[in-house]
Amino acid sequence: MLNSITDGLLCCLMGKTTNAVGPLDSVESSNGYSFMEVKPGRILRVRHSMPHRLAPEGPEETQPGGPERGTVHCKRKITVYRNGQLVIENLGDAVRSEILHCQNSSGEPNSTVELELSDLASQAPAQGPAGTPGCGTREAATAPGKRRKRKPKKVINIDCKKQITSCKGTHSDVVLFFIHGVGGSLDIWKEQLDFFAKLGYEVVAPDLAGHGCSSAPQIAAAYTFYALAEDMRAVFKRYAKKRNILIGHSYGVSFCTFLAHEYPDLVHKVIMINGGGPTALEPSLCSIFNMPTCVLHCLSPCLAWSFLKAGFARQGAKEKQLLKEGNAFNVSSFVLRAMMSGQYWPEGDEVYHAELAVPVLLVHGMHDKFVPVEEDQRMAEILLIAFLKVIDEGSHMVMMECPETVNTLLHEFILWEPETPAGDGQGEKK
Repeated sequence: MLNSITDGLLCCLMGKTTNAVGPLDSVESSNGYSFMEVKPGRILRVRHSMPHRLAPEGPEETQPGGPERGTVHCKRKITVYRNGQLVIENLGDAVRSEILHCQNSSGEPNSTVELELSDLASQAPAQGPAGTPGCGTREAATAPGKRRKRKPKKVINIDCKKQITSCKGTHSDVVLFFIHGVGGSLDIWKEQLDFFAKLGYEVVAPDLAGHGCSSAPQIAAAYTFYALAEDMRAVFKRYAKKRNILIGHSYGVSFCTFLAHEYPDLVHKVIMINGGGPTALEPSLCSIFNMPTCVLHCLSPCLAWSFLKAGFARQGAKEKQLLKEGNAFNVSSFVLRAMMSGQYWPEGDEVYHAELAVPVLLVHGMHDKFVPVEEDQRMAEILLIAFLKVIDEGSHMVMMECPETVNTLLHEFILWEPETPAGDGQGEKK
């Protein structure tokens, strides 16, 4: 604590930030770590594990079931009204969730579904005929003949066919991307990276700028959402193959959503871990992270303790060790402040998320104090094909607290393939 205060005073007097993270001297190594220059002077550490396959299986189309297996007709109409109301009509195929053995799943049949969702997240959705959450609001009970015809502000029609297939570690066209959030590093994914690498999957995990062993530019503009998103785009374009699966945690979920929206033909599935609701990002004006960098540095021990309390369901020696090994919340005060103030992404609203036609697994730690479960429930309602799994024993860092549970769940979803073939889009109404 005394050292932190001393460093903070030096920061104020000398105008320099402490604990700036810089790249290592080596560019490549034999242990799977490398350094990628996404822009001149902007270097990211990347862990890339590529298995050595003696006899890889053929492309996905040649596997049993033919080229049409797992094909789902994704068709929905998104209507935005001037009062902010969002109406979503799902007109495509039903996607069965029985294959994915998830409790608390919202991946029920999505065919011919009409959602009338209020712009206010605090308004609780009504229950459908079969008790399915998120299938209507108070207006849904109004007789159609009594509704006044309104002129929509914007109408978006999505009509495409999506082939959702089982992705095995023996398939050479599958790559798993892991993206961490604020204050983390690729080391928080250690258990997941080791698990899937042993199963034969090709895995890629970068350190965000200013985190882990990536370079830390001393300019706030280097940590805006758009700057970091372009970094992730560069990493994705370098390592992506035909079927890519994005796994994000917390703030990293936003970058997964961005990539899935930008590359719908390359992103096969998305996994969102404690990512929050489908709301546009905007930095808070009344936040402790708006304080001067030197003050934040003085408070860093308190901030680390607060993160331990809020990020883990338990706060014992094991959790402290996990936090240390995962190199989590170990960034400079300047980077932390710039990251929090740079979370501005007005495009990432409910409509943006509703346009995604990729299947999504949402994982939520029940004891998470950063992201309420209602936010992930809201996300599941908006997405076209979504499954929500709540892990009772976990919190915000659930992948570190319950690695076996998370690994099993992720692997199950990666192997999941819908039974329902492309059809006429007729199905029951939620």
